[in-house]
Amino acid sequence: MTPTARETFERWQRSVLDHAPGDMAYDHLHDDVVVEWPFSPPGRPRRIEGRAAFEAFARPARAALPVRFEEFRDVVVHQTADPEVIVAEYTLAGTVLPAGRRAAAAFVTVLRVRDGKVIHIREYQDVVTMAAALGDAPAVPDGR
Repeated sequence: MTPTARETFERWQRSVLDHAPGDMAYDHLHDDVVVEWPFSPPGRPRRIEGRAAFEAFARPARAALPVRFEEFRDVVVHQTADPEVIVAEYTLAGTVLPAGRRAAAAFVTVLRVRDGKVIHIREYQDVVTMAAALGDAPAVPDGR
């Protein structure tokens, strides 16, 4: 049976938390995947087309990221009228290395899965919180 969009998202979550090596981290992606980050900070891509191009960008970026991801919190998956598409809201938490401090950031991901592979991802990231956690920007109040 072909995995659903939700099952594919769950498989991706496991690969992130298991720190999947090599191709296992990308085996859920279709060769023609389109990955978009509409709110990317300056100097970062907003769109990448194709699995090979995404891997060429993501492998070194992931290797250089000084974070060990440990938990998906507050995960809510919304089914849509299109069975290929889900919208996932979540907080991704982990430890910023080598300082050993915990950090978390919110995400909303729109995922289209066809034949068990991700064909399109649009990810909305809390880039300000992520930059502050990595020491790239001043911390901002959380408004509570």
